[in-house]
Amino acid sequence: MNRRWIFKLLAAAAVMVPYASRKAAAAGETKTHKLALHVDRNDADVMKLALNNSRNAYDLYKERGEEIAIEIVAYSQGLHMLRDDTSPVKEEIRELRKHMPHVAFGACNNTKRGMEKREGKPVPIIPEATIVPAGIVRLVELQEAGYAYAKP
Repeated sequence: MNRRWIFKLLAAAAVMVPYASRKAAAAGETKTHKLALHVDRNDADVMKLALNNSRNAYDLYKERGEEIAIEIVAYSQGLHMLRDDTSPVKEEIRELRKHMPHVAFGACNNTKRGMEKREGKPVPIIPEATIVPAGIVRLVELQEAGYAYAKP
């Protein structure tokens, strides 16, 4: 193929994408947006940013009449976000869940076991979170399932 033909093909595709989206919307088809957020630092500001990003995305899509699935995955020092004994944001998580009942929280079991070994005691996880085998693997799985990845 020559360059001119490739350019024409790309230009046609660029014109058709918005048309296809409008046509799907007119037909009543809805797309569920997907967002995976990654927290790996024990920093209350980063944790609050992840919660605020979630709320902002949810509110914007809700205003548009669209749906969004959101999961916040915490591992390494970010697991403190989901620890019942050390979370600086567990009340904010409870409040967010009232506003967004389907937001998911994934707590890395690899990190949890490492912390338990170092601390010599069980690490309690908040009830809003689900323990996942490995945080990094969970992020890969979410991206493979079509989730957009963001790190606040």
